Amino acid sequence: MQTSSLVPLRTAYQRLLEGICFALMVALAVIVVVGVGYRKFGASLVWYDEIASVLLAWVTYYGAALAALRGGHIAVHSLVDTLPPRWRLAMAVFAEVCVISFFVLLAWMGFAVLDVLATDTLVSLPEVSVLYTQSVIPIGAAMFIIAELLRLPEVFALATTKRVAGDL
Repeated sequence: MQTSSLVPLRTAYQRLLEGICFALMVALAVIVVVGVGYRKFGASLVWYDEIASVLLAWVTYYGAALAALRGGHIAVHSLVDTLPPRWRLAMAVFAEVCVISFFVLLAWMGFAVLDVLATDTLVSLPEVSVLYTQSVIPIGAAMFIIAELLRLPEVFALATTKRVAGDL
């Protein structure tokens, strides 16, 4: 169902997102285990809670882009499938325009917020700018948009074909 020229690009992008998500999850797991270990022996790290929270937010944004690329977000296919093919395609176009528009707005506002936060630092690590931690908002939104655009041929192909019960 994919346009053949996009398959290598989509595969490479999926591997990139999987690599980012894997690295972030490993880092998060290591930091939490180390933090718990230090706390167990009475020498708690002042920074691990804040860094773990930042990593969790990053995993969420990059993981959402990966889920979008895989078509893993919530959808109501059975409702759309009851429409005639012409209306299914119109509904798919409308939905994609809404989703991409939302993430364009999120990227734009996320970028604007970076200007406001440029002088702020983390509480537990004052040498780390909040600019770095919050950059995930515009970057994650842009990655989500790329994922949606790479998936468009599949979305439109699904909208123009009749699915049977149980198909995704």
